[in-house]
Amino acid sequence: MKKPNILLITSDQQHWNTIGAFQSELRTPNLDRLVREGTAFSRAYCPNPTCTPSRSSIITGMYPSQHGAWTLGTKLLEDRHCVGDDFTADGCRTALIGKAHFQPLRSTDEYPSMEAYPMLQDLDLWRLFEGPFYGFEHVELARNHTNESHVGQHYALWMEEKGCKNWRDYFLPPTGTMDPGATYKWPIPEEYHYNTWIAERSGALLEQYAEDGDSFFLWSSFFDPHPEYLVPEPWDTMYDPEQLTIPQLTPGEHDRNPPHFGKTQEEQPDFSGLLESGYGVHGYRSHLYYEYGNKFKLTDDDRKKLVAVYYGMISMMDKYIGRILDKLDELGLADNTIVVFTSDHGHFFGQHGLQAKGGFHYEDLIRIPFIVRYPGHVPAGVQSGAIQSLVDLAPTLLSYRGIPVPHGMTGVNQREVWEGTKPQARDHAIVEFRHEPTTIHQKTYVNDRYKITVYFNQTYGELFDLRDDPHELHNLWDDPDSANLKTTLLLKYVWAELGKEPMPMPRIWHA
Repeated sequence: MKKPNILLITSDQQHWNTIGAFQSELRTPNLDRLVREGTAFSRAYCPNPTCTPSRSSIITGMYPSQHGAWTLGTKLLEDRHCVGDDFTADGCRTALIGKAHFQPLRSTDEYPSMEAYPMLQDLDLWRLFEGPFYGFEHVELARNHTNESHVGQHYALWMEEKGCKNWRDYFLPPTGTMDPGATYKWPIPEEYHYNTWIAERSGALLEQYAEDGDSFFLWSSFFDPHPEYLVPEPWDTMYDPEQLTIPQLTPGEHDRNPPHFGKTQEEQPDFSGLLESGYGVHGYRSHLYYEYGNKFKLTDDDRKKLVAVYYGMISMMDKYIGRILDKLDELGLADNTIVVFTSDHGHFFGQHGLQAKGGFHYEDLIRIPFIVRYPGHVPAGVQSGAIQSLVDLAPTLLSYRGIPVPHGMTGVNQREVWEGTKPQARDHAIVEFRHEPTTIHQKTYVNDRYKITVYFNQTYGELFDLRDDPHELHNLWDDPDSANLKTTLLLKYVWAELGKEPMPMPRIWHA
């Protein structure tokens, strides 16, 4: 039997319920197509609700506490085993187009980073470098979300090659000249947008692989809909803000939550006791304000417009995902290619009074869209509630290629679940968030019904019944009637932690 190709398509910071097939206010015809032609998993989780840790888990098959890239501003050390190495050894071509974010924007002698200044914008260097990079033989990278000044690497080279000589006008100072106060509409022409770049370059590689008769593992890694909320016309006005359902804070819902939840709803919250490093923490701020780009206090109209543009970013991305899927069809590769679509973590756009991300393990942030298509192997038009985790991607995809799973990987093989021959491969997911060395350090255990979150050296926590309280409004942590339930879940969490310890090699002798 011919080994399958693998196409992994990811978005960045996409809420789990933002696919048109399941959410009628959105239009995503190409993701809907994947839903019709594959299996959509409604209970998929990230291992950490920030980029670097979660993305590193995808390529290592390990949790952030195991692979070492435990938060933003750290790096995945180059000595870590990555799944691309296994695919390459199996005769598979490997490539990553788009966002990597395995390394920080700062470089030091001890921890050098290729994704840092000034190397980030040394275009002469990037003309010569296409890999290898974390197991990928070929990479074409960018680092900016929308108009961030971090633009550079292969994306900037591509814009110049396309004739966009004034590309710096579309990005923030000091790299570019775009007004930091601009909102919603990004003046960059769609032909120079990074969605276009990712789709075009992914298609070119697919053509090369087809012409050479090579099997492949290709990761097309999109940047949207990560804020800042900016998208080119006409996508910025695609959705009427007045016609959308805008999530809201439920009065009193944070009264029973840990203290940092309620502080987000204050004008000038004091999080100083939580921020050790001085670098700041996503989410630990006043959520009454919009703080990407130009800070301003959110009005009801602002909240509506943010959602409308967020949806526009998703719909535009969907168009270019469709370009890649169409290329598979055109080249006759679709039937022998496993397509996985997912995101690195979720997003708040008003739920619980929160915006963006942070140390708040609501389903909105830790749950992700997840679709698998493999014609003739993965059932079409099926929706499954079987729990998935991004740490499972590496071992599962290796299984499809018949490659032994390295002993150090701690994800589980989901192949039989994807194919519908087994109801589940795991009965829980673990989500980690350790954005500071000690004080901001939490872990969540979630199973088919309940979710419990614990904090290092703290007696507070969260306990939610996802069946009876699906919107997570009633924290049962201190509820006397739930004391036995909390004890049981804490024990199950400890078992889960013990169960995910890596075993770098099997035991081969008794002493």
